[in-house]
Amino acid sequence: MKITKLLSIGFIGLLAVSCSSDDKNSDESILSTKEQALQNVVVDYVDYSVLPVYTAMADATVELQTLCHEMQSKHTAGTLTSADVEKAGQVWKKARKNWELSEAFLFGPAANHNIDPHIDSWPLDKAAMDNLLTQIRNGNSWSLENNGGYGLIGFHAIEYMLFELTADGNNSKVHSLNYTPEEMEYLVAVADDLCQQCVCLEACWIGLDNISEVKQQILEEAELDYGENYGWEMKHAASAGSRFKTYQEAVEEIIQGCIDIADEVGNTKIGRPHLGSSQEDKNYIESPYSLNSIEDFVDNIYSIRNVYEGTSSTRYSLSSYIKSVDSEVDAQVRKAIADAVAAIEVIPEPFAKNASGQLSEIAMKAAGTNLVEALEEAMTVVTERK
Repeated sequence: MKITKLLSIGFIGLLAVSCSSDDKNSDESILSTKEQALQNVVVDYVDYSVLPVYTAMADATVELQTLCHEMQSKHTAGTLTSADVEKAGQVWKKARKNWELSEAFLFGPAANHNIDPHIDSWPLDKAAMDNLLTQIRNGNSWSLENNGGYGLIGFHAIEYMLFELTADGNNSKVHSLNYTPEEMEYLVAVADDLCQQCVCLEACWIGLDNISEVKQQILEEAELDYGENYGWEMKHAASAGSRFKTYQEAVEEIIQGCIDIADEVGNTKIGRPHLGSSQEDKNYIESPYSLNSIEDFVDNIYSIRNVYEGTSSTRYSLSSYIKSVDSEVDAQVRKAIADAVAAIEVIPEPFAKNASGQLSEIAMKAAGTNLVEALEEAMTVVTERK
């Protein structure tokens, strides 16, 4: 209808009027109305969807690193308690939540610098991990660079040591605290490495000069600095120094990140163990030792929601832009996000015992098919509509 078209034109015009001069192209006159609207979306996406998550994750891994060092000191002194292990486990879950909330934007630094596989390769090879820990107990030499690759470091190695090594066969926490000094040394080394990678990820998005002095020191000691400010590049598309030629190009990458994680949640994280064509597939479970699998999956969908709909601070969301062009597509995406969350949340833990059930099949379709297709429609709105 004509009224709808006028409202759409008016909304896009309104979107073009935001953002401080610091975040806008130095010569806005060269941007089309569409590009100005997408610029606003990208700026808010970086500032309110991406940066707070990476900052919170880095903060949590700094805290986790400190707690693991304290565990080692207390273990040496003979004063380590189950409460110490439980506290570290809770902070691991806090860091883990923010990582899962970031998985809709695993492009850019997380992919380019192999940070994603470095800290989140899964499933953990339990047999290899047990063998490594046996070697460590026996005093054999080891290093993070030569211990079997990414699969035995990162989030899931720490998860195994904080949850599985202090649990009985049913994951009921018994906290025998039978760590050896060598195992504590390994735990601390992996926690240090995880912290360094997560702080690096924050620095790559916001710029080294914009993280805390404590975090700058962490990266300096690790000799880890890529000299990158990916967030600035996205916010200054079409400017000198940015890899993005247009804001549409940046938005396409944003939507593709959402599509990729929706597909992974539905067809890999849930779908692969659900189909279970082999024992390897049945054991392809993320975060099984902490019983955090379902929360991981839900947080992945929340990461899509936070990107698409924005957060409480967002002024110009991707949803708002899509709605201004095609309100039906926007409604479809919002519904698909909500449906995927609802479908996943009802799967009971432990996921390993429920992956093959009907609830998992419903969740697999909700995320891996319906949500993917809805997001693909949103991509079409951005790429094919003027």
